[in-house]
Amino acid sequence: MITDIRTGVGFDVHAFVKGRKLILGGIEIPFDKGLAGHSDADVILHAITDALLGSLALGDIGIHFPNTDKKFKNAESLIFTKKAKELVEEIGFSINNIDVAVALEKPKISPHLLKIRENISRILELSVDRISIKATTSEKLGFVGREEGAFAYAVATVVKKVK
Repeated sequence: MITDIRTGVGFDVHAFVKGRKLILGGIEIPFDKGLAGHSDADVILHAITDALLGSLALGDIGIHFPNTDKKFKNAESLIFTKKAKELVEEIGFSINNIDVAVALEKPKISPHLLKIRENISRILELSVDRISIKATTSEKLGFVGREEGAFAYAVATVVKKVK
């Protein structure tokens, strides 16, 4: 039996704004600002969605969930990630692991990382030990350093057993 292994990379970035909840990995994080976007602007789930789609050359989040479509206005990003998982599985692949790096100066999200991992585990129906979330700052450099926004990179590995 041969294993077909594919890898996808996702990236997302959003600016902070007043008057919105901060949602990361599908979890509300206490903070005085949230991320601006058509949906809930969850940079972690957006990056994971793009990584999953990219692993099988299925396009990107904007193709599947365009910001011009009113039905996605203020949508929970978990619906995007769940759909990407379904598309991966329809082709006969399964998700092997997810690795994410998220950058923001504030708030500190290390106290929330396990909860975020557990939530992504639930969304993807994947063991929590196959989900890595790392938080970093940009050492006060750039838009992240000026506390203007956040970004996330994600890598998804998917596998398929081939006879």
